[in-house]
Amino acid sequence: MRSVVRAATARGAAAARRPVVWLAAGVVAVLVLLVALPLGGLVRATVGPGADGAWGDVASGPLADALLWQPLRGSLLVGLGTGVLATVLGAFLAWVVVLSDVPGRKVIGVLAAVPFALPSFALALAWETVFRNDRVGGNPGLLAALGVAVPDWLAWGPVPVVLTLVAHYFSLSYLVIAAALANVGGDVVAAAELTGASRLRVATRIVLPSVAPAVLSGFLLAFAEGVSNFAVPALLGLPVRFQTLSTRLYGAISTGDAERGYVLSIVLVVVAGLVLLVGNRLTAGRSYSTITGKATRARLVRTGAARLPLAALAWALVAATAVVPGVVLALSTVLRRSGSLDGGLTWHYWVGESDPSVAQGLRGVLRDPTVLDALGGTLRLGVVVAVCAVVLGALAAAVLRALPRARALHATVGLLGYVPFLIPGVALGAAVIAQFGAPTGPLPALYGTFAILVLAGVAASLPFALQTARAAFGQVSRELDEAAVLTGAVAPRRFARITLPLVSRGLANGAVLVFVTMVRDLSVVVLLVTPATPLLSMTTFRYASEGFTQHANAITLVIALIAVTATLLARRLEPGRKES
Repeated sequence: MRSVVRAATARGAAAARRPVVWLAAGVVAVLVLLVALPLGGLVRATVGPGADGAWGDVASGPLADALLWQPLRGSLLVGLGTGVLATVLGAFLAWVVVLSDVPGRKVIGVLAAVPFALPSFALALAWETVFRNDRVGGNPGLLAALGVAVPDWLAWGPVPVVLTLVAHYFSLSYLVIAAALANVGGDVVAAAELTGASRLRVATRIVLPSVAPAVLSGFLLAFAEGVSNFAVPALLGLPVRFQTLSTRLYGAISTGDAERGYVLSIVLVVVAGLVLLVGNRLTAGRSYSTITGKATRARLVRTGAARLPLAALAWALVAATAVVPGVVLALSTVLRRSGSLDGGLTWHYWVGESDPSVAQGLRGVLRDPTVLDALGGTLRLGVVVAVCAVVLGALAAAVLRALPRARALHATVGLLGYVPFLIPGVALGAAVIAQFGAPTGPLPALYGTFAILVLAGVAASLPFALQTARAAFGQVSRELDEAAVLTGAVAPRRFARITLPLVSRGLANGAVLVFVTMVRDLSVVVLLVTPATPLLSMTTFRYASEGFTQHANAITLVIALIAVTATLLARRLEPGRKES
């Protein structure tokens, strides 16, 4: 017995002398700080002495219907509508681009991915610019200004919220399903056709089952994003008191009712997490393989007389979601009067000086110090979060690669790196406030500082940063490292001279995409931004809420330009692309 203890002690002492073990401990500690502590603080805030019966008030109190059940029904309605419609549109466009002979399908594929690169509130503002009526006052939209009577159900409430979210998130379903369709080998389809199977039978018995996991994944992603989205329900739903869990918890926390807001945050996390976990269970352990041996290209379907109608429908969908919103937003920023062509055109909302007769004296966005400060803060936040998230992801991937047999380490890092994916942005912001809004040990209260924005941003970006880093490190053969060991190169030198150059392109790609997410994100930061830490997304939301439509749309275009430019840069950084 003593010999076993001595052997275990010796192994532990030997492991403790390895720098990679200490690095692994540091990575786990940072992940705990970013993920586990905020969630623990969120739960403690709802059950501690100061909670004052928050759970009972939300679940069964006199205001329970307004606090929980109505917003919950609204969230489920929005999530289901978004999931179903986004999956249908994404699947249709994926089939058109991958398997049909529709003309221009490559361009359709590029345009179908554009809406997801834009902020969700860009599409909401474009919808409001066109369909706004006089239900809530303010300047009417373009249709109302032209004399078209826009019904309330089309201007405000669940219908425009769902349609706007579908226009934004169908890109997710499209990308997932298109990748699956591209892997359906043409030889499998050809073999089925040689047996005399009809096109319908091939589609229902071979193609559809093979892409079923991708269709389900697309639905679940769109559902989860629809449930957790804050900006669109806030802009198109709150004016007529249509509430979701995201908007209700924002209202509770922003008005000082923090404990009940934290309860709603936990409910939102549970709803999103349950849906995603159920989806994983539905596909766990099942095989949908259609690729065996040497893969072949997808077999195109000849659409015959339906070719042009299908092309027209596909082009109409991508134009309505990728092109028209940008045109509408750009046009609205140069209209002197919001929603009306009668007042003429002006560049005031871009470069104008303060004029009391226009927009209550607000300057053009390119001259407004508040907007310029928000632009600087947004770019700084995007860069800092991208660097921190990718560095943390790279360190985690490196220690997992160096310690392949440390099962506990792999499980812990995998769990903490995946959990933020289950947490909607607004709920994550609430969790960060609950943990770091007040002094915690040696840390001072961080609310109202740039640091709390960085913590929330890195935590939200962890799943993507970690998966990107693991994929990049996984492409580097261990034989290279083993060959360097034979030459006597120490671990830091091997990492700096061999591994890092090989994974740098993939890490840079991940950093750019994290940057894009932070630049256009509102949900994570909406509860954290203060006048001392202005950001473009929050400035847009404030201007839109106060009725300064042209200013809000102009800032949205700036955000979209940054996001699209960075996305194009990321595409150029993709491994395997030829250098110019």
